[in-house]
Amino acid sequence: MNTNAISRLFGKFASHSFPRWFQRIINRVYVRIFAIDLSDFAPAESYPTLNALFTRKLACQRKVDSSKDSLISPSDSLITEQGVVASNLALQIKGMSYPIDEFLGIQAGEADGFSYINLYLSPSDYHRYHAPCDMEIIEARYFGGELLPVNFPSLRKNSNLFVRNERVVLVANTPHNTRIYFVAVGALNVGKMIFHFDSRINTNATPNARDIYTYDTPISVKKGDELGHFQMGSTIVLVMQDSSLESSVDQKVRFGERIAHFGV
Repeated sequence: MNTNAISRLFGKFASHSFPRWFQRIINRVYVRIFAIDLSDFAPAESYPTLNALFTRKLACQRKVDSSKDSLISPSDSLITEQGVVASNLALQIKGMSYPIDEFLGIQAGEADGFSYINLYLSPSDYHRYHAPCDMEIIEARYFGGELLPVNFPSLRKNSNLFVRNERVVLVANTPHNTRIYFVAVGALNVGKMIFHFDSRINTNATPNARDIYTYDTPISVKKGDELGHFQMGSTIVLVMQDSSLESSVDQKVRFGERIAHFGV
């Protein structure tokens, strides 16, 4: 059975509401196994399905860096790699690069000089993602593909993993007249990737699909606005024009924290 089929089956299990007493056990075991900190969220027993626990909302409002030139972390995650695109290449992990044009669906060399940052969401993390800055979304690109794991062993083992995996690329402009790409990368056991602003984006459905949604009237979102969520952990890649990174590899970041700024 391939990873896409496994992920769909797991999605069905995670979305099923078991008898309340049994669901409480499932939720508590999951929280214990992954050492989930629920201090910002409702208690484990309040979620009717495992998927509801995965996609839990914040119960306490987060502070979002409000500086006009800042880019914030869109999620609670671990920075696994970052740098500057050169010769059409970015790193998925140290020592393993991949072609950024295939990843984003652009012309080779178009993103040279752009900064990029890879943010890994583990099974224990908050799975909702937010706008890293004020954005005018002009296009959403869905690339069907595999659903390989995106943890460290898989990143080191599988070449071009980010290009091979299913992903949704949001193309947006910023108030600084620069371009930003927000990329949600699918992974094993990610049942779906949900985007609130467009219900047509249907992931984990057709492995070879390539769908492009263009917005003649750009979709305006403010820094910190919720864009959607993963149904399980995965990775977000930000590719940003004329920006400088303020974070470091292996740094654990929380949604709302400043990780970069506009201007080089």
